[in-house]
Amino acid sequence: MVRPFRLRVVPPPAVDPREVSADALMALVARGNESAFAQLYDELAPLIYGIVRKVVRDPSMSDEVTQEIFVELWRIAPRFDAERGSVRSWASTIAHRRAVDRVRSEESRRRREERDHEQTMVDATMDPVAAAVDDRFDRAEVRQALDELTETQREAITLAYFGGKTYREVAALLDIPEGTAKTRIRDGLIRLRDKMGVNP
Repeated sequence: MVRPFRLRVVPPPAVDPREVSADALMALVARGNESAFAQLYDELAPLIYGIVRKVVRDPSMSDEVTQEIFVELWRIAPRFDAERGSVRSWASTIAHRRAVDRVRSEESRRRREERDHEQTMVDATMDPVAAAVDDRFDRAEVRQALDELTETQREAITLAYFGGKTYREVAALLDIPEGTAKTRIRDGLIRLRDKMGVNP
């Protein structure tokens, strides 16, 4: 009796992730392969984190930016073109750009907060004088009181109060240290308040 022929299916050998190039993994990631993305993450994470840490410095912020970069890599994986360079150089460029963007964003936020804080301090310091100017004195009386200040105090107060400048901006315009600008404004306001008979 002749036995029927049976096709024997041999499963493909397991692929060692270490034997798959990052470029090949990215091609799989571009097709939505989550397992390949996990392998790619393991391979690229030290490189990406190292680049980000050099730019950002702060460890916790570096962790956060690194995670954002991998989310971006997952999202834009179909755009990767192996003919234009390796996935490592492509990811490195994205990492550096994202890290620089974060540093710029943080610096901008810090400057904005400092400016707001300084303006609040100037406004709070000048509040009694401002109320007097608005409620009880006309421009001529204010000018007369200002004329009795020293020239340096008058310059600083005019810039800060009438010009709406912060301590830092006053210091820059007068080419003096910021602490000196604060002192001139404070001392000038005390004298101005006394001249105008405003209670603190």
